[in-house]
Amino acid sequence: MRLSSLVYAAGLAVVQADFVPLRPPSFPLAVRSPYFHTWLPAGSDQGNGGYLAGEWPIFWHGQIVGWQGLVSVDNTTYTWLGKAPENVDLANQTRAEYTSTRSIFTLTAGPVELTATFLSPVHADDMKRASLPVSYLDVAVRSLDGKEHQVHLYTDISAEWVSGDHGAIAEWNYHTSGNIAYHKVYRQQQLQFSETDDQANWGNWYYTTANTNKVTHRSGADTDVRGQFINKGILDNSADTKYRAINNRWPVMGFAVDLGRVAKSSVNTVFQLSLHQDQCIQFQGAKDYTPLPCLWKSYFSNDVDAVSYFFGEYQQESVIATQVDSQISKDSIAADGQDYLSMTSLATRQAFASLEWTNTPGTPYLFMKEIASDGNMNTVDVIFPFHVMSLYMNATILKLLLDPLFIQQENGHWPKKYAVHDIGSQFPNATGHPDGNSEDMPVEECGDMIIMMLAHAQRTNDNSYLSQHYNILKQWNEYLVEDTLIPNNQLSTDDFAGPLVNQTNLALKGIIGIEAMSRIANLTNHASDAANFTKIAHNYISKWRQYGFTDSTPTTLAHSRLNYNDPQSHGILYSLYHDALLGLNLVPREVFSMQSNFYPTLFNTYGVPLDTRHGYTKIDWELHAAAVASESTSKMFMQTLRKYVAETKVGFGFPDLYETDTAELPAGISFITRPVIGGVFAQLALEGRGFVRPG
Repeated sequence: MRLSSLVYAAGLAVVQADFVPLRPPSFPLAVRSPYFHTWLPAGSDQGNGGYLAGEWPIFWHGQIVGWQGLVSVDNTTYTWLGKAPENVDLANQTRAEYTSTRSIFTLTAGPVELTATFLSPVHADDMKRASLPVSYLDVAVRSLDGKEHQVHLYTDISAEWVSGDHGAIAEWNYHTSGNIAYHKVYRQQQLQFSETDDQANWGNWYYTTANTNKVTHRSGADTDVRGQFINKGILDNSADTKYRAINNRWPVMGFAVDLGRVAKSSVNTVFQLSLHQDQCIQFQGAKDYTPLPCLWKSYFSNDVDAVSYFFGEYQQESVIATQVDSQISKDSIAADGQDYLSMTSLATRQAFASLEWTNTPGTPYLFMKEIASDGNMNTVDVIFPFHVMSLYMNATILKLLLDPLFIQQENGHWPKKYAVHDIGSQFPNATGHPDGNSEDMPVEECGDMIIMMLAHAQRTNDNSYLSQHYNILKQWNEYLVEDTLIPNNQLSTDDFAGPLVNQTNLALKGIIGIEAMSRIANLTNHASDAANFTKIAHNYISKWRQYGFTDSTPTTLAHSRLNYNDPQSHGILYSLYHDALLGLNLVPREVFSMQSNFYPTLFNTYGVPLDTRHGYTKIDWELHAAAVASESTSKMFMQTLRKYVAETKVGFGFPDLYETDTAELPAGISFITRPVIGGVFAQLALEGRGFVRPG
């Protein structure tokens, strides 16, 4: 599928570009970790409609991270990346495409075509390759008219990459090592485990290319370095050593590459960006606060060894990326068609880039940043929608995220009976909540933890992990037995909507959690517990069916209520999905059919409202509902959600919360670029589990 758009560039004719599979809110360019998160805004509220030339890339939070691309063709210079320097025309973009691992832009610069491929690898089962945030830019140039043309290629990054504090002093240098040439840039005063506007204040950035006699380099003020290339087509290999504030004459680190006479065969040049931090996370472990090393340190003795290794692995990384792209494409189309693929492929890099790989290969830990909403670490109800993606990609990822949660709670660093919300209020400091002061969601987090543990065991057959944590799982289940059928006034994962008593969907999650605990008890040889828990769960589900539903009337179909007390209310009953995912067969089959029949009566232009309190919705929960609905209802969801993704004016990473009548962000809430977008993989996680859609 294609979406065409028009752009007007100064001094150029109107150009029509194809967007494949659609024009997203924002294109992921270099998106690998919480601090390596660079996008091209495409929605008109923040961007220029998805055109690589003419718009600066941004960090996910919205601040510019300078990344310039110029090309000289027969002594005429064009801009292909970033805003154009004065008196330099924009290259004409003809096509933009995204896959699960790549964003690919095709532009014409006079008589040549330039294709810029931004590759951010996604590794679910190779810790070494996943351990270091590395991203690639592959620029291919070829002649369009059959003639040879003299071509020089230029690109730079600015010191804006190293900190969100633009008054901070940056330092930089240039070196070669074997087959690589690189610029290194970093904040002069390293402030470990701190951030400004969500950018890290510590670590070293490397911009790398091949070390050949065709490459020249320079560092200095943006206008000086870029101006030299515009005037001469090369750089003079000089270095500006007047280290200064990021916003003081905007220092940039540039490369120029002489491509020679370019004919119809493409000439490719690869650039690599990487972020190197020795220690990634401050963690409240079993006993003490411990700075954890970044996982890449276990594989490489120093920065340059890692830079060199990954640069040499570009071809293999490209092969692996193609395999990832192909598998997600094949599975998504088979599950729910091209519209579904347009969402899973856009979500992949965003979801994985919330993860930080730490410690050692023998005892690895994964930490997740709750990007955009509040910066919490390993938030249980944020891992929860993401976990369906991990089940599809590699369930071990889920275990590595849950381990830090268990370590803190089983070693006395959380005083309450129910499960904790997160392990740290502000990434990268996983310092826990030993005082019990956290955002409590008692039923939500207890249900989430138990459901995820059973899901992990079903995919991995690792019952020993269940046995290891059985006591605390049973403790959380006891809380569910006490509070889940008639849940008191409390928050659910939809905390932005406020607390509410007797939430039907929340109660269902807790009841499913109790039944899941009965299965865990069976798997760990606790037969008496298993019999007791399943008896309770079946008793509760019968009562829940009585309390939580409104019968058909002349004006409305039968449906679940938002909360027991309000027969006029309704909401997306997305917890149904986990009964199907776990194969529990606890919820009466009629409930699946009832909800599937009811949702089509609720659609606005861009989706189904989350509940009757507001007109907004969440795309992850819509796709959970679609996965267990009839084919026709699921198709309505897919078509409407594709329309939302393609038409929203929001210009940030894939937003999960939006208004169903306008496709805009709700007032005062910017849920952008978050890891919960992994929840769009709900249908893929359900494939092969034996679930039959309602008719």
